[in-house]
Amino acid sequence: MSSGGLTQRRRNVGSDNVDEYDSAAASAAGGYRASGLVQGDSRKDDAEVDDDARDEGYSDDDAGGKGGKGPRLTLLEEVLLLGLKDAQGYLSFWNDNISYVLRGCILIELSLRGRITTVKEVRKRPFAERLLEVVDERATGEVLLDEALKLIKLEKQSVGNWIDLMSGETWNLMKIGYQLKQVRERIAKGLVDKGVLRTEKRNFVLFDMATHPVADPSVKESIIQRAIDCLLGRGAPADKRTIAMVCAAYAANVLENALNGLSHVQREAAFQKVDELLQEHAALTDKAKAAGTTEIMAGVLQVYTKMDSIL
Repeated sequence: MSSGGLTQRRRNVGSDNVDEYDSAAASAAGGYRASGLVQGDSRKDDAEVDDDARDEGYSDDDAGGKGGKGPRLTLLEEVLLLGLKDAQGYLSFWNDNISYVLRGCILIELSLRGRITTVKEVRKRPFAERLLEVVDERATGEVLLDEALKLIKLEKQSVGNWIDLMSGETWNLMKIGYQLKQVRERIAKGLVDKGVLRTEKRNFVLFDMATHPVADPSVKESIIQRAIDCLLGRGAPADKRTIAMVCAAYAANVLENALNGLSHVQREAAFQKVDELLQEHAALTDKAKAAGTTEIMAGVLQVYTKMDSIL
């Protein structure tokens, strides 16, 4: 990953905030479907749904694949949901990290779904510098994921470069078209479609803004419980999706929202654990491989370790 992209991101604090909540993005997200499954389709029996879940990177051992209860969320949706203020329905205006982190989540999600992989080369580069290629062109049913998949198909770039390009952090005017627009708003609209959030309009003195308060608290509570169980070592070992979620939430400065109900000692232990997980899976140790971490996930986590929110 080019250091220039990170430098530019730090200089342009809040640059992604200007238009992220433009209500015009609603039309762009109109085709957003829930996790690649058509909700309410009675023709799919339980076995077919389970097959689809495994096909899209959700195993029975993953939190997202258990029981089939409630909407199956993407990694992007889980991280955004952790950052949202429940009643107000918007993210902190001072969080300039989450937009960048969400672009990395796109790569992890596509990797877990088997759509992209790293290019096999004789010379082994650091994971963040390994080139990506599309190995499965099938649509995922998630608008942002499919949009990113089409971009990655156009040319081979490294993990770090793709995060920069999709964030619009490039000095190359020929690459500016690779920026994904209105990412946070489109993710929120997808969560509205899945019944997790609802849409309201709030007046902020100088302007009106569409907000998305939580409509189904049980979904967010489940994500928070998964994060706490993972970081405090409760229950079975965490699956790869939960590990990716807590590491991304940490880098995006929203993990603390999930830990508010813990004691000071527990919070300290949780932050120490997530830092260990981030380093371990970014290095793709044998333990990380056994958990299902991919080279792309390791590359994205390497990028996260260099962010100022972690440093």
